[in-house]
Amino acid sequence: MPAKPWIANSLHRKFVAASVSGLLAVSLLFLLVFIGLYHAQIEEERTRSASEVNQLLQAALENAMLKRDLDGLRQIVDRLGNQDMIRLVMILNPDGVVRFSSDRQRIGTRLAKPEDPGCTTCLQPEDLSRETVLNTVDESRRNILRSIHPVRNKAACQQCHGPVETHPINGVLVVDHETETIRARVLHSTRLLMGSGAVVVLLAVVGGWWFIRRSVLAPVARLVAGVEGLASGRLETRVTVTGQDEIGQLATVFNRMADNLARSMTVVKEKEALLQSVIDAVPDGIRVIGRDFKILQANKTYCQQLGHPAVEVIGVACHRSSHHRETPCPITLITCPLIEIEKTGNPVKVIQQFTRRDGSSYYVEIYGAPLQVRIDGQDQLLIVESIRDLAKQVEYSHEQKLATLGQLAAGVAHEIRNPLASIRIALDALFKIRDEEHQKDETLYEYLHLVNRQMDKCIDITERLLRLSALPGHSPELVSVNRAIEETTSLMRLEASQRNISIALFLESIDARVMAADSEIRIVIINMVQNAFHAILDGGSITITSRVNGERVEMEFEDTGTGIRPDYLPYIFDPFFSRRADSAQGTGLGLSICRAIVEHWGGSIEVFSRLGEGTRFTVLLPNADTSIFE
Repeated sequence: MPAKPWIANSLHRKFVAASVSGLLAVSLLFLLVFIGLYHAQIEEERTRSASEVNQLLQAALENAMLKRDLDGLRQIVDRLGNQDMIRLVMILNPDGVVRFSSDRQRIGTRLAKPEDPGCTTCLQPEDLSRETVLNTVDESRRNILRSIHPVRNKAACQQCHGPVETHPINGVLVVDHETETIRARVLHSTRLLMGSGAVVVLLAVVGGWWFIRRSVLAPVARLVAGVEGLASGRLETRVTVTGQDEIGQLATVFNRMADNLARSMTVVKEKEALLQSVIDAVPDGIRVIGRDFKILQANKTYCQQLGHPAVEVIGVACHRSSHHRETPCPITLITCPLIEIEKTGNPVKVIQQFTRRDGSSYYVEIYGAPLQVRIDGQDQLLIVESIRDLAKQVEYSHEQKLATLGQLAAGVAHEIRNPLASIRIALDALFKIRDEEHQKDETLYEYLHLVNRQMDKCIDITERLLRLSALPGHSPELVSVNRAIEETTSLMRLEASQRNISIALFLESIDARVMAADSEIRIVIINMVQNAFHAILDGGSITITSRVNGERVEMEFEDTGTGIRPDYLPYIFDPFFSRRADSAQGTGLGLSICRAIVEHWGGSIEVFSRLGEGTRFTVLLPNADTSIFE
């Protein structure tokens, strides 16, 4: 990993890097300052030493020259030359020739050499006429500080040296000062100062690092761990508050934020659970689809219809879960609610064929409606679909049976009313006979039999109603087809007479029996007869025939109605398909229910119709007697 991102990812590493960089920068700055001070101090020391020595030498020289004490002058030069800080003392004549020197070998040599300007140890003529200090090197290439002090001619010196105008300088004092001692002293002071500064800076950095680590880095690390805990979904994560400073206040605010977030998430989850419970309570299948065809929400009924768990439905394309297609359904073959709603913006109702997880198919009625929502700051169109399983719809429930019985209530009331009226007349006659003692017992016996028969008739009618309204059992039973036809049609003869329709029965002489539910067979008979009623407009006839045809028992219902159009025939068994001849709006479930019942017991329904002449439905069921003997 590059150095910069590695440092940038950690506040601790940033602080250490910044501290080290600061220490280096301060040290470098101190070094530059100390170097300048070092050179300035050297120059100051050199100048001060040269000035002091020059003043002493000049005074001694002038005194010795005035007294003409040349030996004393030589002694002064020798003693000064032996000083620690002085390396060499020379006295030159105005022409630059050494007259006195602490180094005897230099006496008589010329120090001023104008013909050799490149000589580092030589003086130039202009150097002899002015006071100056030169940084130079000696013959051993050692650094020296050479101070040059011309001795001016004065009135007291003119007797020997002549007038001032012609001889302004009596001689030149040259002193070579030792610089290494000064340099070592200054360097020692500089090193001591730099070391002290480095220790102070290092202590400051270490103390700052300890303080930052304790007061900033450690609390920030705890905050980072808390934020990572929340980000990973651990809503119980909290940060320990260790102080009341800004970071402590930040930790307090973080804990408060985490509490609010946990409460908000709890509320959201409760609302989501409530919403899911509400849609799960809907008996029809519910699914919410996005414009990318993916299912965003689905209820339990929808998952049960398809046989998929919720995890295999949510987030999966609708065409994949319900049609087993990898691509969207072709709009030329299937009416897609999503496509239709995007075109018109209005709700739609369609019928489709879904495929379950096990590969079986079933018909559904889909009612789709648009839903405008705002997700991630953008308005989006979702589709809410209510899906009703038509296989469930076409099952004739107990309530539907009771509704059918309600249609038969008038006929039942008429059938029961007549026997009851006969009983009342017979009872009245019995009372009169009791009053007229001369009546014979035979007449009384005849009336009693009449009452008994009429009561049996009433009981028989009620038993028929009970058998018709009974819930189908879990196990099949032997059902007499002839008896079911006779008893069921007897309940419908009043409605037939009101419609001016005659019902003729041609039943098999032998008892035709099937294995089924007695109440469901009667429901098939009622629906077939009622369909015939609806097809006959101005009176006619219905012929019901039963026969045994080998392994099959047949029930045939033929009417003299208007017939069925050929283009309607392929759809008459589809749910909700209704084209009644009397123009009334039917449910379109009668024939669907009949087919579902018959196919459940292993049978089938055939239809033949001729427009304007009538229709014949043939119900074929397995012959129970043949199956038993086999």
